[in-house]
Amino acid sequence: MQKKKSEKKAKKSTKSIKAKGLGDTVEQVLEVTGISKIAKWVLGEDCGCEDRKNKLNKLFPYHKSECLTEDEYQYLDEYFTEAKSSVTIQTQKKMLKIYNRVFHQKLQLTSCASCFKNTLQHKLKRIYKEYNK
Repeated sequence: MQKKKSEKKAKKSTKSIKAKGLGDTVEQVLEVTGISKIAKWVLGEDCGCEDRKNKLNKLFPYHKSECLTEDEYQYLDEYFTEAKSSVTIQTQKKMLKIYNRVFHQKLQLTSCASCFKNTLQHKLKRIYKEYNK
């Protein structure tokens, strides 16, 4: 007896899902090439693919950065044009707020000066320079 169309189980299509990160892209490639079916056949239903996908999505997300507001640009302009040897907690808070909004992050204050400099300051400076081109 044939199944009616309404009784057929709908296949999960990853083509229509917009990739959130590298994990989603890898999953799509593995499904299109048929490798995911082989992995599930060899390793079983729980082959670890979901964990890998989530880990890769977290490590390599696809987020477009937001544009700076006029106030944020002015603040960064003042900050980067003045040669500052130290960063106050207020400056770090303000730059952290800008960074989290622009890059869709949830970073928190740090007492590590090199972490601040290598992460926030470096990336914000790159964005700031784009505005000055």
